[in-house]
This record gives sequence, structure tokens and C-alpha cells, in this order.
Amino acid sequence: QVQLVESGGGLVQAGGSLRLSCAASGSIFSISDMGWFRQAPGRQRELVANIRSDGTSNYVDSVKGRFTISRDNAKSTVYLQMDSLKPEDTAVYYCVLNIQPDCSGSYYYPGRGDSWGQGTQVTVSS
Repeated sequence: QVQLVESGGGLVQAGGSLRLSCAASGSIFSISDMGWFRQAPGRQRELVANIRSDGTSNYVDSVKGRFTISRDNAKSTVYLQMDSLKPEDTAVYYCVLNIQPDCSGSYYYPGRGDSWGQGTQVTVSS
């Protein structure tokens, strides 16, 4: 069993910054890709950024140059540094980690089935 704990969300004015964290705990042998999704009210969930095991990353166009994703493999943690925040960044943010629970197991995304849980709320005021 793997648990994900997201933190760092909050209310910030436009132009401000927030740093999201997501720590995984439990049965973890290896983690490949890590990423962040977000879902604004009335909109579909979208992939904001992802980072591979080799450190390469990708971003949705709307956050390029403002957001930075990073990872700490020793802590099984992924971060999202969000700068120059805009009201349109307001959403619930969710992390995703592709985890191999043991040396012989298959990779999977814990906690990311039909229900994605609460995530962490980011609200940017204008």
C-alpha cells in the first residue's frame, strides 16, 4: 500500500508563489515518472508538468517559464514550484507517481483510479 500526501497549496495574490510537495510512503521499490495534474471547477483535469527518472521534464504551455517541477528520489517526493501565479492557475492540484512496489512488481499509479482524493487547493486572487 502506498500513500500520497500533498501539501503546499493556499491562497495567494496574482504574481505570488507557492511550492507544492507530494510525498509517497509505503511499499516503494522504485519510482519512474512523477507529475502534477490540476482540475479547475467545470474543467477537465489536465497534466501540468511531469518529470522522468532521468530528470527531464515537460510542461503544459500555459505554465512554461513560471512553474518548475523537481524530485527528490531519496524522499520519494515530487515538488512543483509555482511562480508568477495567475488567477487561471486556480485549481485543485494532484500529484501522480508511477511506483514499482517491489523488485518483481509492475509499476502503477497509487491513488489515481476513479477517485483522486482531495489534492491540494491553489487559489490565486486577482
